[in-house]
Amino acid sequence: MLTLKLFFIVFLLIALAVLILSVRIWIQKNGRFPNTHISHNAEMRKRGIVCVQKWDAMEQKRIAPKVDKKSLKIDVKRLADDN
Repeated sequence: MLTLKLFFIVFLLIALAVLILSVRIWIQKNGRFPNTHISHNAEMRKRGIVCVQKWDAMEQKRIAPKVDKKSLKIDVKRLADDN
């Protein structure tokens, strides 16, 4: 019986927390979460600060070796020997 009471108390506390956290979203006109991503912040863009994913993509593009994909050839004998 104590476990059931404790379950209901915890459930009510969690429901109350969700209700309190969602009040701002319900009050706003469009009812969306604020976009806090770095790439959508104008001040961060002015300072040259980007998110980690974009930074990684830029670095991969910068250091990636230039490979002529048309001149690539597969050594079939070497592949057969590896097995």
